[in-house]
Amino acid sequence: MVISFNTQALNGLCSEDQLELLDAVDRLRLQGLDHYVSLPQIIVCGDQSSGKSSVLEAISGVPFPVKSNLCTRFPTELVLRRTAKIGVTVSIVPHSSLGLSEQSRLAGFHEKLDSFEGFPALIEKAKAAMGISTHGKAFAKDLLRVEITGPNRPHLTIVDLPGLIHSETKQQSADDVELVQEVVTSYMKQPRSIILAVISAKNDFANQIVLKLARTADLHGTRTMGVITKPDTLVTGSDSELLYASLAQNNEVEFRLGWHVLKNMDSEKVQGASLLAERDAEEADFFSQGIWQQLPSHMLGIDELRPKLSNVLIRQIARELPSLISEIDVGITATQKKIKALGVPRITPDEQRLELLRISQRFQTLVKASVDGTYNDAFFENAKTERGYQQRIRAIIQNLNQDFSDELLERGHLREMQESTQSLDETRKRKPGQPVLISRDQFITHTRILLRRTRARELPNLFNPMVVADLFHEQSGPWKSIVDSHVRATWDAANKFLELVIKSIADPAISTALIAEVFGPALEKLVLDAETQTAELLNAHRSIHPITYTQEYSQAILDIWDGRRRQESASVVSSFFGCKGLGSVELDGVYDLTALVDALAARREPDVERIAASEALDCMHAYYNVAMKRFLDDVSVEVIEEKLLAMLGDILSPVKVFGMSPELVARIAGEAREIRAKRKKLTKQLDVLKKGSETCKRFTGVRLGDDDSDYFTEAEDTEEEREIEEDDDVAALVEPVLPFTSTALALEPTAIEQDPESPTSLVRRSKKKRKKHATPDNSTDNVV
Repeated sequence: MVISFNTQALNGLCSEDQLELLDAVDRLRLQGLDHYVSLPQIIVCGDQSSGKSSVLEAISGVPFPVKSNLCTRFPTELVLRRTAKIGVTVSIVPHSSLGLSEQSRLAGFHEKLDSFEGFPALIEKAKAAMGISTHGKAFAKDLLRVEITGPNRPHLTIVDLPGLIHSETKQQSADDVELVQEVVTSYMKQPRSIILAVISAKNDFANQIVLKLARTADLHGTRTMGVITKPDTLVTGSDSELLYASLAQNNEVEFRLGWHVLKNMDSEKVQGASLLAERDAEEADFFSQGIWQQLPSHMLGIDELRPKLSNVLIRQIARELPSLISEIDVGITATQKKIKALGVPRITPDEQRLELLRISQRFQTLVKASVDGTYNDAFFENAKTERGYQQRIRAIIQNLNQDFSDELLERGHLREMQESTQSLDETRKRKPGQPVLISRDQFITHTRILLRRTRARELPNLFNPMVVADLFHEQSGPWKSIVDSHVRATWDAANKFLELVIKSIADPAISTALIAEVFGPALEKLVLDAETQTAELLNAHRSIHPITYTQEYSQAILDIWDGRRRQESASVVSSFFGCKGLGSVELDGVYDLTALVDALAARREPDVERIAASEALDCMHAYYNVAMKRFLDDVSVEVIEEKLLAMLGDILSPVKVFGMSPELVARIAGEAREIRAKRKKLTKQLDVLKKGSETCKRFTGVRLGDDDSDYFTEAEDTEEEREIEEDDDVAALVEPVLPFTSTALALEPTAIEQDPESPTSLVRRSKKKRKKHATPDNSTDNVV
């Protein structure tokens, strides 16, 4: 949707409405809105000594301190208002690039006069405040605001910019040349600026920088008006005079707002306001003769330029105000998002502690949900992703415990006994971390040596029970490295999980501080406690004599013995009958079963010491299996659950937040200086934008004079309408369609389009008809 205005109604706009609208835009500028969005304005641009300041003097009727050897050193905003009382107010609007202290100092400059006599001295005082002097800086980006009131002033706001410099001189450095062009270009590029390009007839207009910059900033020339000064310097009847007359008629360089010609007095002769009336008379006399009298009168003289500029400005404001409102609203939304991203304000200790309390409550909720395995909160992302898996701490712990169980079963024993002929030395060449493969005979031999060295008062065919403890201590040697690795893996998972939790509920500054000040120390204490508990469990299982009263141990011993006897008996039977297996066997001949019984009853191991070593080894294996299962469960419960998982939620609890010192709270939740500065800047920006929005929206229903048409109307911007706006030589040729009110905005577009007599349908048919019969010589009254 686009917002357009009624041309006829605009022509009848009363001075009070103009004044209110212009004042509203001025208030927006004073509020600093132009720092965030482009505001409608007229800017006066031109090369140095092109006569810009004389144009400004002629428009305002105020004798500016103009000399031929001087130029404008800073942007000057001239605010003209028609009132009964004459007055001059001069103030400085500091540039946003300055520091806060310098901005405050310049913003404090505010002077008033009851007449124009002290005006030149006041300008010099303002220049000194901005640091502009012969030996100081030559130009400034700060804006000098001059508000002039009087009974003969037009309602107009205009900005005069420093003259563009062609090359550096002794008084103007290369930096000055670049600075001035940067300032002028920045104003020109603002899409709502009307460019008043001042061209001096003393020089070839093709060589004047302002034209090139204006066409670059305003590619189609839709918002540029040209002003030709010093036409009296042209030789009468010369080609140059003919060329400039053609330029004034928009034939050489085309601007949609056209061209205007002014004849100003020599700045050296103008000494005060008394000669301004003489200036107007000389100008009128000059344009009444020669080639200039052939031009339309509305293109000549200051008396025609003043109302034209006022009309152009008010039309520009009218045209741009709807889009300005939209842009401001977009800026408000964007600024609010930026402020929201900074989190809630945390300036006072109470605000800081309150924010930590909020975070702690949310923290405990998420930690409990994850530890319990309830993954319903929006915090938990897709489990298929690595991040989503890391957020599910219960799933991770379950998997880690299972991995710990598998590893303890596979690599928890030092030696793995097998029926092999490999020597003990050969098996030790296997990969590190893997159990050493050893035959039973070798293991019995190793046990016999240990048994002989640990004898007590037992009989020769018996073994000291403590030898089982020594064997178990050797066999469970890998437990420590495996369980330590498991505890560290679990702690790392918890650490990563807590990092994801806190980063999801606190801003980066607070989350970083919490990790450093709270989580880090707490997690280090947790892992130390877990490692201490693990060491105690290892000590209980490996450092004291074996203790167990479970039936599982007795059954394990019997199973070992029964299995070995069965294996020995099967070997004897197979050997006796000469068969390879014990399945169904067909026997031939007669057998002496007494020999079979003797063979079964015969002792396989005649050495009583080896028998004792074999029994001790069997006891150790039976006890190892029982102790390993018990150790596995103890670690999972007493270390992982009690010392790690159960303690995670208490790392940041409301109780802990209440117990924090004010200094710690400030370090964690206090806003950094840059964040405070950013919040202050954004808050100020939001306030300016909101005030600007309120100011603009007051005019969305303003009416013009006695006409019933609303000033601002709403219509659909069709492709045909855009073509009309681009092809016509007028800047605004549209009719009122819908009042720009909340009621109009709420109408359904489809309902409007379906009504053939609706305002939207009528304006479309009107536009088609006008496009068909349009002629190139449109009235200049419609020019915007």
